[in-house]
Amino acid sequence: MAESAGLQFVSSFAFEAMQKVDVARLAALSDPELRLLLPCLVRMALCAPADQSQSWAQDKKLILRLLSGVEAVNSIVALLSVDFHALEQDARKEQQLRHKAGGSNGESILVSQLQHGLTLEFEHSDPLRRLRLTLSELLAIMNKVVDSNGEFFLKSSELFESPVYLDEVADVLCILQAELPSLLPIVDVAEALLHVRNGYWFLCLLVANVPDSFNEVCRGLIKNGERQDEESVGGRRRTEALRQLCQMNPSQALNIRAMVGEECHLPGLGVALTLDYKPDKADEAVSPLVSYVSGLLLGTNSKVRTWFSLFIRNGQQRKRESSSVLWQMRRQLLLELVAILPRSRSTHVPNDGNMEEVSSGYSGLREEHVVKASALLRLYCALMGIAGLRPTDEEAEQLLQLMTSRPPATPAGVRFVSLSFCKLLAFPTLVSTPEQEQLMVMWLSWMIKEEEYFESAAGVSASFGEMLLLVAMYFHSNQLSSIIELVCSTLGMKIAIKPSSLSKMKTIFTQEIFTEQVVTAHAVRVAVTNSLSANITGFLPIHCIYQLLRSRAFTKHKVSIKDWIYRQLCETTTPIHTQLFPLIDAYINSILTPASKANPEATNQPITEQEILNVFQSSTGQGEGSRGGRQRYSITTQLLILYYILSYEENLLASTKQLALMQRKPKSYSAALMDQIPIKYLVTQAQGLQQELGGLHSSLLKLLATNYPHLCLVEDWVCEEEVTGTLPLLRRMMLPSNTCRYTQSQLHQAFQKLPSSSPRLMRILEHLTLLSPGDLISYSEALTASMALLLEPAVPRRILQTLNKLWMGLNTVMPRRLWVMTVNALQPSAKLLGQQQYTQNDLMVDPLIVLRCDQRVYRCPPLMDIVLHMLNGYLLASKAYLHCHLKETADFDRQSQTVSNLGVPGQPETPEVTREELKNALLSAQDSAAVQILLEVCLPTCKEQQQLGAGTQSLLSSIRAPLPGKSKKGSLGPPARGGVEDAEPEGGLLSDLREVQCLICCLLHQMFIADPNIAKLVHFQGYPQALLPLTVAGIPSIHICLDFIPELLAQPQLEKQIFAIQLLSYLCTQYALPKSLSVARLAISVMGTLLTVLTRAKRFSFFMPILPCLVSFCQAFPPLYDDIAGLLVQVGQVCASDVATKARDIDPLIARLQYLKEKPHGAAAPGGDFSKLTLPQRIAEEHGGADPDVQLCYCVEATFMDIISSTLHGL
Repeated sequence: MAESAGLQFVSSFAFEAMQKVDVARLAALSDPELRLLLPCLVRMALCAPADQSQSWAQDKKLILRLLSGVEAVNSIVALLSVDFHALEQDARKEQQLRHKAGGSNGESILVSQLQHGLTLEFEHSDPLRRLRLTLSELLAIMNKVVDSNGEFFLKSSELFESPVYLDEVADVLCILQAELPSLLPIVDVAEALLHVRNGYWFLCLLVANVPDSFNEVCRGLIKNGERQDEESVGGRRRTEALRQLCQMNPSQALNIRAMVGEECHLPGLGVALTLDYKPDKADEAVSPLVSYVSGLLLGTNSKVRTWFSLFIRNGQQRKRESSSVLWQMRRQLLLELVAILPRSRSTHVPNDGNMEEVSSGYSGLREEHVVKASALLRLYCALMGIAGLRPTDEEAEQLLQLMTSRPPATPAGVRFVSLSFCKLLAFPTLVSTPEQEQLMVMWLSWMIKEEEYFESAAGVSASFGEMLLLVAMYFHSNQLSSIIELVCSTLGMKIAIKPSSLSKMKTIFTQEIFTEQVVTAHAVRVAVTNSLSANITGFLPIHCIYQLLRSRAFTKHKVSIKDWIYRQLCETTTPIHTQLFPLIDAYINSILTPASKANPEATNQPITEQEILNVFQSSTGQGEGSRGGRQRYSITTQLLILYYILSYEENLLASTKQLALMQRKPKSYSAALMDQIPIKYLVTQAQGLQQELGGLHSSLLKLLATNYPHLCLVEDWVCEEEVTGTLPLLRRMMLPSNTCRYTQSQLHQAFQKLPSSSPRLMRILEHLTLLSPGDLISYSEALTASMALLLEPAVPRRILQTLNKLWMGLNTVMPRRLWVMTVNALQPSAKLLGQQQYTQNDLMVDPLIVLRCDQRVYRCPPLMDIVLHMLNGYLLASKAYLHCHLKETADFDRQSQTVSNLGVPGQPETPEVTREELKNALLSAQDSAAVQILLEVCLPTCKEQQQLGAGTQSLLSSIRAPLPGKSKKGSLGPPARGGVEDAEPEGGLLSDLREVQCLICCLLHQMFIADPNIAKLVHFQGYPQALLPLTVAGIPSIHICLDFIPELLAQPQLEKQIFAIQLLSYLCTQYALPKSLSVARLAISVMGTLLTVLTRAKRFSFFMPILPCLVSFCQAFPPLYDDIAGLLVQVGQVCASDVATKARDIDPLIARLQYLKEKPHGAAAPGGDFSKLTLPQRIAEEHGGADPDVQLCYCVEATFMDIISSTLHGL
């Protein structure tokens, strides 16, 4: 500033010499420069050093020699000879006195009453008095700074202002601070010096004589500084002082600038230091000023951004001053902008409109200036959009010149054009005159013309042409908020843009440059992005096409976009681009939904089936079969096409009602096409690429669960973990690379030569288990075609189990085709000779075809496991197939009914209800038929019964363990269970039949859980009583039958009532629950009621099979004994009354029954002969065989004895 003009400041050379104590450089200083550093050098020469080395001793001699010729050294030596301890005590006493006096300048201990002015007193004083005068003045200023509460003041001090004594005062100041550091902290002294004239000069001398305090002093000044330094005199003085310090030590200027940003104080200082900074090696790309201001406004620290923006706004409110840091910054930026402008630019445009002639006058932006120009554009965007800078006419003119310049065709040039275009949209006020508007239109036209050349020459995928198209589409659809979002994302900053400010640009775009028809026609001709992935940033053709699809521009102007979308889907790779999913969804919507009701045919065309097949056949051969052939399309393309197909079918079903109203029926993709697509294989591949595919895997699973539930079985997912888990992976890693590779023909020959080739076949199959499921696909036909050969006798069980394992592995990648091949391979031999081959559609229409296999499969557990897996899958597939079929046709049929039956109320609704009911009835019939067939499979054949030698019920009833301690020889159980407790032949529990029964029970358990109505339907239909022990013990979910047994008991058919009571007896034994007890009471009550209403013949046919069930009731629930005993006596009395007129005397039997009811333990006294209890049975067999009532009476007595016997053994 002017107050320090003419004073000698410490140079950077001298300061560096002091920092490093470089005696040689100090000796090179001139006398005026050396004079400023004498206080430190004299103290250095006189004080005892801590460094006792020889080198320092030599340096000290040089310093003494250097000082010997300077006269002022004597006065400094005299200052150092004062008693500073006494001086400090007096100073502290004076501080205390001033504190008591409230800071008034009254009596002073340091300085007695002055006879003359402070300057004259200083001149005539000895060294001690000079120290006292200076210390007293300095302490007064420091106290006033403390009491000012941050308000700036400028203290008039004769001592610090006299130019004659400045050097002597500076010497005294430096000696005082060095000798009294606790009394005069250097940061406080520096703060006080800002409040006197020539304070910068004193501060620089003080810091130069204590060079280690540079950072401390600077940080203190910044921390105590104002948030906006340009607003006050104190802020500007502080900024200037720090600026002088940094000129003295330029190596620390950038560190001081960083402190400014940390504290968010003195923004002008940061800019000033940047303007003063002269790097050793200039950056050709971006200047330090552009980098610094851009970092403040575009950084992530919102606090810094707000602080600096306020500096810009406040600075504009003051008059333009050359001394203002803000205007210095703006001038420098403008100079940098002008320096890179093309030389032959002019905004003058002739009125004749000869564009070619005007264009020839343009000179392009030089390549080395493109990056700098882009940085300047972003900086001006930040200054105007974030900091609120209002450009002057000169700045606006030069900015427009730069924005409409034409860069070279490089990636940086593409970026520059994009930034210029977005700046025009963000700040349309830069275009104010008609000439400037015409210049802008010409530049936009040049962009359209040169877009393809720039994209090819620059070698970039995202060019500015896509951005032009996108903005044009947004203008046509009036999506101004989307344009603002696009501009902000391209510029990389959030700018407040008013939609109303875009009205002029909208008119230019929609009426002069890009009409909607031009946009659509141009968009189709834009080349697709090669190898499109998420790694390619910026605005791409896919963004433009997506917006046009959303606005229905293609259908409106009858432009086909199908081929472009197909080509783009084929040119994709991982990681998948996020815009692909919205693009496919918008495309599907444009296919199914017309652009307007007035023109229902205005839709896009779907991708053809042949185009879809081309994508999959190159990689997977025939459907889910071999993977031979060169992989032409990436896995990303195949997954996207699969997503398109599934989503298309899903939306087609969801839109059937709307399509029916419009009398439109878009074509669905054929089942033959879907059979050719390896859906499960692709989904498995997607599972391993979830991070690269975004949300595609989850979207595919969602669509599969709706349309292909048989591909989403929980068992399959569990099996996939076993096939693709860690252990299988380790096994494959241990497989030698040079291991023997078996061909399909070798596998086929080994199957054909069974059983002699069993060892060789086993080796081949074990080798195949080490392969991945994908590698097994080529062996699928050989494995399935020879399955029937494994049904022959003498085939080792290990081969069957290994085949089952391989089949389950293949099921994870090609389930649908595998199922069809397996069903055809397991047909009975008679059908195989007829060459009847089922298709996927046949099996979905009739899932029970799966069970029409060779009967030997029913006793081959590994193959039966496969059959049950397929059956479960096809039952689910059939449900989905019928649902889709009903959905596809119902709305169109109803619409035709509506048209043909106008005026008939209620008529259209009847077919819909009927179709739904028929579908549900068909599905229920399928499920129940499958269950009944499987239950029938559980029954042993005659041959199996003969081998076991224990009757039909022996194997089935073995699930129910015999009662503890019950004598098998004396059992009086029911005839139907007569062989349950007999000794079962060795190996009965390890038979193929038992294993098949377990597999079937597992499947039935899953079916009953999935749909409890199936369990109800099957038990209302009934099945052989001999299977009840198996179903109750083997199907855990069968306890749900307790819910509907009361309803089954209420049926009018005796057979259903008998089945209900027999089922209940087993359920009570298996599940002794309170609910079972209540249902058992109900059953006993129903039996008592039926006893009074049934005829003699029906009474016999009803009670004979259910009387043994009462034993189970008593075993499960002893409290029912009284009710059951009363029922048995009542049955006996009714039967006795019917035979009372006959010759036989039945009274003794009735008496025995009454005795058994009243004293059951007396009949079974210890030592009693239980063999006598068989006498009623023998008599009934010999004499009463023809009389049902007599047989029933003796059966009642036998039931009584069985209950008593089971009770005693239970105790």
